[in-house]
Amino acid sequence: MHVHHGHHGKPTGWIEVVCGPMFSGKTEELIRRLRLARIARQRVEIFKPAVDTRYAQRHIVSHNDQKFTCTPITRAEQILEMMDDSTRVVGIDEAQFFDDAIVQVCEKIANRGLRVIVAGLDQDYRGEPFGPMPQLLALAESILKLKAVCTTCGGWASKSQRLSPETTRVALGATEKYEARCRACYEGDLAAQKEEPLFTVVGEDHADRDNVLPLTKTPQPDTP
Repeated sequence: MHVHHGHHGKPTGWIEVVCGPMFSGKTEELIRRLRLARIARQRVEIFKPAVDTRYAQRHIVSHNDQKFTCTPITRAEQILEMMDDSTRVVGIDEAQFFDDAIVQVCEKIANRGLRVIVAGLDQDYRGEPFGPMPQLLALAESILKLKAVCTTCGGWASKSQRLSPETTRVALGATEKYEARCRACYEGDLAAQKEEPLFTVVGEDHADRDNVLPLTKTPQPDTP
């Protein structure tokens, strides 16, 4: 890809975001774009959070085993500290694992006239916006929201269903812990649902089905 120039003749940088649920091909798309940049003889650097050790420490790896050499970092600011002056394209994988500092880092790089390509989960396993991704999506010049295939019905999947009992927001894993689900088949936080009782029992005879009532809120008296 050639370098765009603004009306003052200066190189114009921009931010691209590739997002979607697990198994939607985000890293694969990131690698594809980085390889095209290399074919165009542009210097490319790729960074990822050091916490992501699922496949390889110094590579980003897609679920279909495509690889690209990268630099693992613990802080978003390290990208600015470690970038080579001749770099034209910066790739960032698993951006949802960084804190909000990654947003300003991407802005600074783009303002220097460089191309920034960010890949990450837009939602966590609870279906909520994940980390700095909403801000990155708002600031990006280009957005690609990918979909996976629902493992339950075969439709388009936009959710990441966690199957394991962890309740922490970050729980690294692949097919042994997660499935892609569509909105209809998505079941939310399964671990939390198991902890919540479905019924409350009243009366002394627990075997009496008439005494088993759905769990509801106690009505409050009206106040004048």
